[in-house]
Amino acid sequence: MKLQILIPQYKETDDVVKPLLDSIAIQQSVDLNEVGVIITNDGSDVKLTEDFLNSYPFKVEYYQNKHEGVSATRNYCLDKSTADYVMFCDADDMFYHVCGLYIIFREMNVGFDALISAFLEETRNPENKEEILYITREMDSTFVHGKVYRRQYLLDNNIRFNPKLTIHEDSYFNCLAQKMTLNAKYSQLPFYLWKWRDESVCRHDPKYILKTYNNMLDSNTALVQEFIKRRRITDAQFYATAMIYDAYFTMNKDEWINQENIEYRRATEKRFKQYYITFKEYYETVDKQVKAQIVMGIKNRMFQEGLLMETITFDNWIQHVITEY
Repeated sequence: MKLQILIPQYKETDDVVKPLLDSIAIQQSVDLNEVGVIITNDGSDVKLTEDFLNSYPFKVEYYQNKHEGVSATRNYCLDKSTADYVMFCDADDMFYHVCGLYIIFREMNVGFDALISAFLEETRNPENKEEILYITREMDSTFVHGKVYRRQYLLDNNIRFNPKLTIHEDSYFNCLAQKMTLNAKYSQLPFYLWKWRDESVCRHDPKYILKTYNNMLDSNTALVQEFIKRRRITDAQFYATAMIYDAYFTMNKDEWINQENIEYRRATEKRFKQYYITFKEYYETVDKQVKAQIVMGIKNRMFQEGLLMETITFDNWIQHVITEY
């Protein structure tokens, strides 16, 4: 088998999973005998039905596991896989168009360790919650969406999801997988659709990032520590520096300055102090040119997200965090 699609399932019902499996069934110019699906239930009492899973023209394997969270469930799927390549999908997403697998198979025929593509996001107009919008998301290391990996490459390099991470866990895995190879390919053609779902907290809660930025720090902490353990010090320096500047520019955004969110800011700055003290030496020893490139990249992204001007200098903010907490 050439490709297996690995899906964690928790509370998603047949109706929620159906669009994803339907979108696989209608793929064109590929042999569906070379495609498989592995779904693992993460200890939920919501079970997918046998008749539903058996109704598709490709092999679907369904496993029950104890509740351990999304990262451990994805690892369980990976352990059950046997295909040449694997792709992690969320149960409530789908392929964007009928040529998605064709694009992937074309790249697999040449070979790669990691394939990273742009993907489509379905969202809602913030001013008119009923209006549907579609946004093309650039190739990134943040989301699991639109990425395919050679299975043996993951196994040979012991690249797995960190089971301790259940929020912002994707970036740990993706950064590790993409940094450990020189054979990564990039596709500007999106084939994955990140669907809107009303029950998705990260999509409809305007304070989601405020509430979970500490989880980003946890995820990055695990990533930097993993690079240190693997003696990839340059990568550890890069990601520690990127996280430090990301936190600085984030704290300059309007929502973080707003007094209404002061408790979120304090909690994040307190957690950031711990992060900064832990990885200060890696930040201070990173190459100056690399540091300048990191700052420019993050600043450009922040300006696109609405940041116009910093309200406090970087040095003053670091001093504030160190002395305040």
